[in-house]
Amino acid sequence: MQEVFDLSKFDEYREDNRREVKKAGEGLPISLWDTYSAFANCYGGVIILGVKEEKNGSWTTTGLRNASKLRKDFWNMINNPKKVSINLLSEDDVKTYELGDEKDVIMVIYVPMAKREQKPVYINNDIFKGTFRRNFEGDYHCTRLQVKTMLRDQTERTVDMEVLDKVPMEDLNYDTVHGYRNSHRSLKEGHPFERLSDHEYLRSIGAAAISEEDGQLHPTAAGMLMFGVTGCSPVPASGLEMCVIFISGSITKLSRMSRCRLRCPAGSALTILRYTRRFVKLWPTV
Repeated sequence: MQEVFDLSKFDEYREDNRREVKKAGEGLPISLWDTYSAFANCYGGVIILGVKEEKNGSWTTTGLRNASKLRKDFWNMINNPKKVSINLLSEDDVKTYELGDEKDVIMVIYVPMAKREQKPVYINNDIFKGTFRRNFEGDYHCTRLQVKTMLRDQTERTVDMEVLDKVPMEDLNYDTVHGYRNSHRSLKEGHPFERLSDHEYLRSIGAAAISEEDGQLHPTAAGMLMFGVTGCSPVPASGLEMCVIFISGSITKLSRMSRCRLRCPAGSALTILRYTRRFVKLWPTV
């Protein structure tokens, strides 16, 4: 998450689907919580207090009058279940910095992407009216259907979602990943996924996840089956041998396929197809 905001690049930044600035001149902005919910339910992001957005999109520091009080108020609010459904942050996720000749103080709040079982993240004790999503630089209310989908997905935990702690991200075939992304881009031009790095993209579609063992990003079983370098991917075994079709480059174009026998859980192939439809339910065809 730290790569989303680098103090040395402050003048280069603009608001987007991962960054939001707020002046916070009179205390914590009410809209801060909309953004917290939106970032948590999407890809994560940073909220920067003590900064305003100019008409040309650039940022200017306005500073915080009492950063220590603002910080205390923030922690009190985010730990209030009547205000926020869940606190995803640790103390290290809130930092203050001094910028410019005037040494304006800004506060940077790093909001992680919520886990599947933690979503929806909502505010004001209202799951349907208080759940938001991020789209480019705006926060938008989720529809009832979107909220119900997140609730349904909480319980859909399959073996394919297991994080492969011993497998590095380098074991994925990035030519295949890029082919998949190109197909996504051609079918849904301008989608927010386009602005994500490869690792952020893979995490967003469930092909990679943060390991609880070492805190690093690793492929999931589904990710290895979809994008593994070799045909035989190291996925968890249940003792059942089954034939799985691997599609190189694009899952929508069955031009290049290879078959491989491997040990994997029953239903893995079907789960991957279900994942594909979910990642890309925005796609008209699969």
